[in-house]
Amino acid sequence: MEGLLSSVIDSLGPNAQPTPIQALSLKHLFAPPKDGSKWRQYLLASETGSGKSLAYMLPVLQDLKTSELSGQIPEAASKKGKARVVSPRAIILAPTHELSRQLSKTAKSLLHNVKLRVLCASQANHGLQQSSAAKMAAQLADEPAQGDGAIGSKAKQVDVLVGTPSKVLEMFRGHGWNWDLAKPVDETADFDPEGRKIRSRKFVVGEPEVGLHRVEWVVVDEADVLFDPDFEESTRMLLADIAAARGQPVLAPKPAEGTTTLPSPLVVYNYPFHFLLTSATIPNSLATYLNGHHPELIRLASPNLHKLPAKLKTEHASWTGGNKGADIEARIRQIWYKDSTSGNGRRSKILIFCNKSTRVEEFGQYLAEKSIPNIALTSTAEARGRGSNKHLEAFLRPIGPKAAVDAELADAPVKEDAPHVLITTSLLSRGLDFSHEIKHVLVTDPPRNMIDFLHRAGRTGRAGRWGTVVVFGKTKGRGSNMSKEVISKVRELKHWS
Repeated sequence: MEGLLSSVIDSLGPNAQPTPIQALSLKHLFAPPKDGSKWRQYLLASETGSGKSLAYMLPVLQDLKTSELSGQIPEAASKKGKARVVSPRAIILAPTHELSRQLSKTAKSLLHNVKLRVLCASQANHGLQQSSAAKMAAQLADEPAQGDGAIGSKAKQVDVLVGTPSKVLEMFRGHGWNWDLAKPVDETADFDPEGRKIRSRKFVVGEPEVGLHRVEWVVVDEADVLFDPDFEESTRMLLADIAAARGQPVLAPKPAEGTTTLPSPLVVYNYPFHFLLTSATIPNSLATYLNGHHPELIRLASPNLHKLPAKLKTEHASWTGGNKGADIEARIRQIWYKDSTSGNGRRSKILIFCNKSTRVEEFGQYLAEKSIPNIALTSTAEARGRGSNKHLEAFLRPIGPKAAVDAELADAPVKEDAPHVLITTSLLSRGLDFSHEIKHVLVTDPPRNMIDFLHRAGRTGRAGRWGTVVVFGKTKGRGSNMSKEVISKVRELKHWS
């Protein structure tokens, strides 16, 4: 579609070439199914920083616009009930609010020439009250449609909804739908006539604000996370809700905790919508799930899956003593000294990963005391409740037309007193497209597994650029065996060209 192509050229430049995973998407997802089936099932698997978001967004957006132009859009009101405030035709699921916001912004950047509406379910999570779909839709109605300043009744309807599974579930089922399930019976108990404890709902569930009957596309971004034990239940529950809303219910048994064993009896899911998953890794648990429940799903994988980016250099650093904060400080200052003697002399930005939130806070406080401004971000950090990625803006890649972004970066004033160090957990290791100014990633704790390491390391060296990941550990004496094992496993992940 010409409008989408124009936006891609604006974003990437006229000489950009598709990455391997994007080439696979162009070949398979833009062509009509050869078997004549209506709904498709695909997994796009490729290394970090390879452009997976663009690989799935382009076919989804083109299909939505094509069906709109042909007059094949379902009505906003379902046959079984009233119209909801938001009734999207596509849903993109992500594990974090931060990633949801970035994906929403990326989708909007592709729609300057194509009139489609994108709504982020994590756009306004500030304040004490939950962000309702009504408020979001009201904000959306005040904005001009992408590619067209006129707002008609159909233009106000949302085409793409982006959010976490739990947030979208809340918008569909009503705020507070699961509160009684989260509390023990003793805390919410009444008694039946025979004196037995029963649950007594002490609150009113909010009015559902999202309709799912129009959904034709569901994208599960970071599928290896959304189908792991922490997210699997809410993800599958939402998928089942969408299928039921579209008139084809599926059985969604509760997943067994901590195991990859499939529930019995085995259920093959044929969802009544296009089902698209993306991931930088395919762990055994995800492979087992897909083999059992989606045997006809087509896997499109790049040749470098489960490898580190080609231009990512790995280094291993030894702790020098008990003060790990001092070692981190020394490495940061070493990096910045090299920056001052090469290139444009500007300090690069550094991303530090820890396994625990307490370690994040400890390093953040230590570095601040050593006059190194930083942002320490954990899952409970106050900054996460602001409803935007403003707290991360300086560390994320700008989104927009390439010429405008390049000009903005070139003219940006140098603020050496602004934080150049971001400290976090795996919270920010999935999917986020970080700035090319992040040249170093420091891994301060042994990775829980190599999949976790791939995601952390992959926040630099993206899109063919150079980067360095430094893995800290004890390399001598008692307790050094773990570090040696990590060194060996990291070596196996290297991209040998």
